[in-house]
Amino acid sequence: MNRFTRYTLFLILSAAVFSCSRKKDSFINRNYHAVTAEYNTLYNGEVAFEQGKEEINQNYADNYWDILPVERLDVDDKIILPDSIRNQNFGRAEEKAVKAIQKHSMQIKGKERNPKMDDAYLLLGKARYFDQRFIPALDAFNYILYRYPASDNINHARIWREKTNVRIGNEKLAIKNLKKILDSDRIEDQDVADANASLAQAYINLTYIDSATVPLRNAAEFTGKNAEKGRYYYILGQLYERLGEESKANAAFDEVIELHRKSPRIYYVNAYIQKARNFNKDSGNDQYLLELLTELEKDRENRPYLDKIYFQLGEYYQKLDSTDLAIEYYNKSLRSPSSDVFLKSINYEILADINFDLASYQEAGKYYDSTLTFMSPGLLEYRIIKKKRTNLEDVIKFEKIAEETDSILKLSSLSEDELLAYFTKYTNDLREKAMKDIEEGELPVYTASIGPENNFPSAGLPPAGEGNSFYFYNPLRVSRGAQEFLRIWGTRELKDNWRWGSTALNQSSINARGTLMDINLDNDPFYDPMTYINQIPGERSVLDSLATQRNLAYFQLGVIYNENYKEYDLAAEKLEFLLDNDPQERLILPAKYNLYNIYGAQENFEAREVMKNDILQNYSDSRYAAFIRNPESIQTDENSPEVLYKALFRKYEEQEYQEVIDQANEYVSRLTGDPIVPKLELLKARAVARLMGLDAYEQALNYLAVTYPQSSEGQKAQNTLNTSIRELKQLEFVADSLQNNFKLVYPLDKEKKEEAKELKMTIEKSLSDLDYNKLKVSVDIYDVEQNFVVVHGFSDKSRGLGFQELLQKNKKYKIERESFVMSAENYRIVQIKKTLRSFLDNF
Repeated sequence: MNRFTRYTLFLILSAAVFSCSRKKDSFINRNYHAVTAEYNTLYNGEVAFEQGKEEINQNYADNYWDILPVERLDVDDKIILPDSIRNQNFGRAEEKAVKAIQKHSMQIKGKERNPKMDDAYLLLGKARYFDQRFIPALDAFNYILYRYPASDNINHARIWREKTNVRIGNEKLAIKNLKKILDSDRIEDQDVADANASLAQAYINLTYIDSATVPLRNAAEFTGKNAEKGRYYYILGQLYERLGEESKANAAFDEVIELHRKSPRIYYVNAYIQKARNFNKDSGNDQYLLELLTELEKDRENRPYLDKIYFQLGEYYQKLDSTDLAIEYYNKSLRSPSSDVFLKSINYEILADINFDLASYQEAGKYYDSTLTFMSPGLLEYRIIKKKRTNLEDVIKFEKIAEETDSILKLSSLSEDELLAYFTKYTNDLREKAMKDIEEGELPVYTASIGPENNFPSAGLPPAGEGNSFYFYNPLRVSRGAQEFLRIWGTRELKDNWRWGSTALNQSSINARGTLMDINLDNDPFYDPMTYINQIPGERSVLDSLATQRNLAYFQLGVIYNENYKEYDLAAEKLEFLLDNDPQERLILPAKYNLYNIYGAQENFEAREVMKNDILQNYSDSRYAAFIRNPESIQTDENSPEVLYKALFRKYEEQEYQEVIDQANEYVSRLTGDPIVPKLELLKARAVARLMGLDAYEQALNYLAVTYPQSSEGQKAQNTLNTSIRELKQLEFVADSLQNNFKLVYPLDKEKKEEAKELKMTIEKSLSDLDYNKLKVSVDIYDVEQNFVVVHGFSDKSRGLGFQELLQKNKKYKIERESFVMSAENYRIVQIKKTLRSFLDNF
């Protein structure tokens, strides 16, 4: 090619390129910008958009316990700053759409000459829509409708605009406009499907469930996408279920099932499960349902959904009252991998309710605990279950005490030969299990001085060396952890990513197997019966204490089962056991009276009569005998717990704190098991605070909170410990120069009540004589040894000292007693902490 030809071609190409201006309306310009936009910028934007949608589909978790949304999009409440995006793919799609508009838009004389710009604006709106910026998305769709009324995308833009209106809560406007779109003559099948789907969602949002069924069915029939078809039919089935039309619901689920592998498997499995839930157990065709669910269980393709299938099998057996099989399948559902948190919470709640109905309250409490971990604290159901669990607290606590103490007492009653035989069998079983583990190439869980968490079953004795709760301060716990690590992982090299190295794993297996060969179980105390026998207490004082704890627990359980749960058989069993095991005297009569009432509720009139005669003959002067003779006397009994409490409270108000403490102790002992006891303990704690100070008050509150944690008084005590006590402990004496309220204090021995009274009258007379109307006098309790006569109301310390001197030197009053002046704030601290000596020594 000669030089002239090269120059000519260069000039032609340059002219062609430079002539492709966005301001010239020529055939070449229009097609150049259209093709460049479509196959370069917009293509990359569409690819990013589809990747973003795929990411949503993969990450979105449908809640099949509620009506599914027509479209997968998890709208959150996060506030996104300007120029920020939620999803990088949608951000890239929007960026490409904007670039296409900026680089290839041909606005000439107010008209767009590039036929691909409507595609760019449509992509811009959809990217913003899925990025949850609905108002900017609405702007993009409206721009298409305004600037490109003759566009091929006009119906797409209209439908997307109404989808956006549904998202921002303009459902009624969306319904009106969607109906207009569907009435159009020129509309493609997929557009019909999309418009109907959006219309159905608008009706669902407005809870017009019956109105949503027709458009949703139309959407399912017109869509050409099988994934959408399966989703729409499934939602249609849910809508019919909500309307109570189970036959129509099952027909919709059958449409999903017919699609089989053409739509996502999750719709197929859930359609079968929904049909199983709708199954009429009175149809007499239970075997068909069982075969259907069993077939689903065995299908390998359904393995990711076994949690749902097992749950439904549990429901099937529960309806047939086959409780054991139901429990088995609920547990299988829990053990299966699952991302359905709601399903887990339902499984746990059902198992909790089953155990509750079987009166297995300890197990029920554990399952309720697990239920709560999978529920949001803001839900009403959470609060209901939390209340159920709280009500079980006392049962669980006393059952545990009863089980542990009873177990220890039974073991302590065995002879040496019987103990040796029992624990020899126990340790032989442990040894056999350990040898089996070694043969299989596993390290036994416990070796070489490392005991289990509980050294023998149900005995309840604390394992050796478990005194300190912090893990790394306890050598036995550290050693146990090291053994457990070795058992699971083998010997691992200290380096990054130690879990994943196959070489390390192989080497660790060799090292671990070598370690196994060195284990000698013969010298291990864990497999020695004497290790356990030596831990059983033999001192009479310890055994008596355990018996006392056990008996009180059995009494409390009897009362709780009787009064709270109406489990009369359990209540009678607990109280009868108590009476057969040498209970404390104070428990015998209340236990017998409770049994008298329980036998009546059981209609066991013979046993009731025996108990009645026992109480009337042996405890004829008791209030319980009076109740039996005249049941109406319970309401007017002068010795009823309520009357006793009111009388004691009046004494508290009269500052008779020592008497309140003494009588409260007596009443608590006498009224064991009565609901009034926590109130008495709280009143006693307050009296203790007034008489003995903050430390004693803290101890009394702690006892109340620990002993009666579920009572309102116990909870008040715990709240006070968590808040007020901590604040009061931080109180410190303040300098007098910062105060403007002072008191003159005369300390007197507590026995000198008459002297305190006379002193008070003398000071009151002086105040009257001197016309000191702003000053007041009182007799305040300090502690068990001293009272104070206090003059209140001095504005500064010097005035208090001056009045003290006046009373001392004036012949009419001549008060020559020891006294001191202190600020009101320091007086408050002295009364709270009982630190008078500290104040006098330092101020």
